[in-house]
Amino acid sequence: MMRIFLLVFLLFPIAELALLIRVGGSIGVLATLFLLVLAGVVGVLLMRLAGFATAWRVRERIARGELPDRVMLDGLMMAFAGGLFILPGFISDVLALLVLFPPARRLMFGLLQRRLEARVERQRTFYQNSNPPPGGAPQRPNVIEGEWERRDR
Repeated sequence: MMRIFLLVFLLFPIAELALLIRVGGSIGVLATLFLLVLAGVVGVLLMRLAGFATAWRVRERIARGELPDRVMLDGLMMAFAGGLFILPGFISDVLALLVLFPPARRLMFGLLQRRLEARVERQRTFYQNSNPPPGGAPQRPNVIEGEWERRDR
């Protein structure tokens, strides 16, 4: 997994730069710079519209073991698209447009919802074991006691 991330991290900027050079050669440097600045402004506006508060609320809900609302996830996707628009390059802009395109967003919601449900389930068991019930005494965590012996020597 880490190798894939490293490969993408290295290849993505190279692909963005190659496309920028090709587009700049086709439509001119000033037009290319104008498109990059325009995409950056759109990204900043989307980030302000969606806000970092939405991302924070989603993170908080997951930490408590709850699923975030659809509206929260929609705001999170818009903030993600804004971040992609802020990145200089046209590949990230196309990815941002895909995130904003409703059918693609529904597909991403489905994938994201399955991942979040699994993560929330893990968080819920931790949260329930670490917090006392309302009005009651604190519970002891679920601990399985046992003995072990190392046999590889």
